[in-house]
Amino acid sequence: MHKNKTFLAIIPARGGSKRLPRKNVLDLKGKPLIAYSIEAGLKSKYVDKVVVSSDDDEILKIAQLYHAETLQRPAFLANDTATTFDAIKHSIENLENENSKKYDYIVLLQPTSPLRETRHIDEAIELLDEKDADAIVSVCEMEHSPLWSNTLDNSLSMQGFLKEEILNKRSQDLESYYRLNGAIYICKTERLLEEKRFLLKENIFAYVMSRECSIDIDEKIDFDMASLFIRGI
Repeated sequence: MHKNKTFLAIIPARGGSKRLPRKNVLDLKGKPLIAYSIEAGLKSKYVDKVVVSSDDDEILKIAQLYHAETLQRPAFLANDTATTFDAIKHSIENLENENSKKYDYIVLLQPTSPLRETRHIDEAIELLDEKDADAIVSVCEMEHSPLWSNTLDNSLSMQGFLKEEILNKRSQDLESYYRLNGAIYICKTERLLEEKRFLLKENIFAYVMSRECSIDIDEKIDFDMASLFIRGI
C-alpha cells in the first residue's frame, strides 16, 4: 500500500514459448527465471500481493515455492491468440470474487525481465504518486536511433534510405528515442478495465530504466546476456 492506495502485482507466465522453450522455468544463475520477478514484487514496500497466473503446473509449483499466490489460468487464455490483457482481466475478476477485495492499481511484472529490481518497482510507484498519474510504463533509451533505419524492398536498394538532413549528423547529435522495455506496467484498475490496455490514452508517464536492467528475455541470446549481467539480485 502507498498513501492508502493498494497495489496488486500480477505475473502472467505461460508454459509455452516457441522461440525459447520453457523459458519461464529455465535456470538463471541458480534460480528459475520467473523467481526473479516474484522476489522483486514480494520485496516491494508498496505491493500488497503478488500473484502468478499460469496454465502450467510446473510454473505454479515454482511460484508457490517462492511464496507467491497462484491462479490457474484456463488453456484458452494461454494460447497464441490470447492477449496479456485477457490474462490480467481473468486474474482481477477471480481474485475479486475470491476475497471481495478491489485493488486500486494493477502492477504487471513480466517474468522475462529478471534484471528489473525491487527498487525499480518502488520508484515507479512513487513516480505514479508524484505525477498524480493513472499509469506508469517503464522504458529505456534505444540502443540505436530509429532515424538511422528504414525498410528495404526486394531489390535491396538503399537509394533514399536516410533523410538528407540526417546524412551528415553524428549519432550522438541525434535526438534520444526511448522504447518500451516490458519490465513494469502500472495502471489504475478502473482505467485498465475501461480501456483494456496499460498504455492509456492520457495521464500516463514513463519510468526510465537503464538498458542493462531492461533485458527482456525472448530468445537464447537475451538469456545469455542476462546471465552475464545478473549480479545475484
